[in-house]
Amino acid sequence: MKQDRNELLTQTGPNAGAGKALRQYWIPAALSDELEGERAIVPVKLMGEDLVLFRTDQSELGLIDRQCPHRGVDLCYGRLEDGGLRCPFHGWHFGTDGRCLEQPAEPADSKLHEQVKTTAYPVVEKNGIIFAFMGKGEAPALPELDCFRAPDSHVFSFKGLWQCNWLQALEVGIDPAHASFLHRFFEDENPDDQYGKQFRDTAADTDIPITQVLRDYHRPEIQTEETDYGIRIKTLRHLDNGQTHVRITNQVFPCAITIPMSSTMNITQWHVPIDDDNCFWYAMFTSFTEPVDKEKMREQRLAEHTLPDYAPLRNKANQYGYDAEEQNKLTYTGMGMDINVHDQWACESMGAIQDRTKEHLGTTDKAISAYRRLLLQTITKIDNGDDDLVGVVNAANIKGPIALDAVGPSETSETIWLEGDAKRRADCPWDAEL
Repeated sequence: MKQDRNELLTQTGPNAGAGKALRQYWIPAALSDELEGERAIVPVKLMGEDLVLFRTDQSELGLIDRQCPHRGVDLCYGRLEDGGLRCPFHGWHFGTDGRCLEQPAEPADSKLHEQVKTTAYPVVEKNGIIFAFMGKGEAPALPELDCFRAPDSHVFSFKGLWQCNWLQALEVGIDPAHASFLHRFFEDENPDDQYGKQFRDTAADTDIPITQVLRDYHRPEIQTEETDYGIRIKTLRHLDNGQTHVRITNQVFPCAITIPMSSTMNITQWHVPIDDDNCFWYAMFTSFTEPVDKEKMREQRLAEHTLPDYAPLRNKANQYGYDAEEQNKLTYTGMGMDINVHDQWACESMGAIQDRTKEHLGTTDKAISAYRRLLLQTITKIDNGDDDLVGVVNAANIKGPIALDAVGPSETSETIWLEGDAKRRADCPWDAEL
C-alpha cells in the first residue's frame, strides 16, 4: 500500500477521508456507567475532537464542544443547572443542542446569547452505550442490531483502551485465521467454568472444545460477501469426520464486528478512534437465552482494567504479562488466558499506525481486503456528494446481523448456519422472529 492510501484509510480528523466516512454513522462515545454518580459530566475525545458529555438535571443527554465559546475554559468543570450545562467562569448556560440559553453577566435586555451556539452532536443511549452522530445532514436511523433490540437484562456493555490506530484494531477482529494461532491454548478448559469468556465453549451441537477446533484445523476456508450492513465473513474448518465447523462473523460498517462468543451469546464490538494513535473498543454482549450475569462479567473485566480510563493492566510497560514458560506449555503467546490481551498486543505491536507500505497480505486476508475496498468506496461516495452509503439508507430495516458457531455435514455448510440461527431465534425468549 502506498503511504498516501494508508493515511487516507487511517486518519480520522473532520477533513480526513476515513474521518468523514465514520462521521456519517452512529459511533460509541461513552458507556452509560461513566455518567453514574453524583456528577454526570465526562470528557470525551472522539476522532480528535475534544467534547464534553453530560446528562442534565432533567435526564437529557448532551454532547458539546469541551471549550466554552466565550473564553475557552474547560466545560468539564461546568455546573448541571436548569436543564443544561453552565460555565463556572461567567455563568453562560448551554442547552443539549449547543445553544447559549443565558448570559447572566450581560445586561438584562441583551440578546447576545441568541447569536451564540457551540458545536453539539446528537446522541442516543442503547443498552449501556451512548452513541453520537458527528456527520453532516440528518442523523440516520440506528440499525436494528440484535444488541439494540434485546432488553437491557440480556445485554452487558464494556470498553477498553488500546494505544493504536482504530483500523488495525478493527482488522484484527475481521481476521478469522489469527484465532488458530494468537488464541491457541495447548490445554482445553472445562467450558462449564468459563462463563463470559470467548473461545471457551464447545463447538455447536458437539462435545469438541472450540479451542481444539481452532488448534487442530488451522487452515480455514474463508468466504466474504457484501451485505446491506457491511460484510458477512464465513469461516469453514473442515473436520476429519466429514463435518464442517462454520463460524459466521459480520463486519458492521463502518467500525463494528459481530461475532459469536458462545452457543448462546454474541458480541458486537466497535473500534472507535480517540485520535489517530489511540482507540477504544466498545462491546455489547447479547444473550439469546438467560439474562446476562452483569455483575460477574463486569468483575471479570474490571480485574483487567483500571478506572476511570479503562486502560488494560497488561500493556507495553509490563510486556503484556509475557511469560516464556507459559508460552512453552500453555498458550501460544505466553500472555495469559485473556484473548483480549492477545489482540491488544497484536494491534499495539504494529506501532501507533501500522506501516502498510511493508505489508504482505495473504489468501486468508480476504475480509481485510474486502473491508478496505468498502471503506475506499464510501470515502469516494462522500467526496462525490453521494449519500447512498451502505448501512445508512436502509438502517432501520437491517435485522441481526447473524453471528453463529455451527457444525454440520460439509456439503451443506450454507444451510448449517441458516438453520442454526433460525433455531436460536425460535428459542430466544425475547426474539422468536425468524
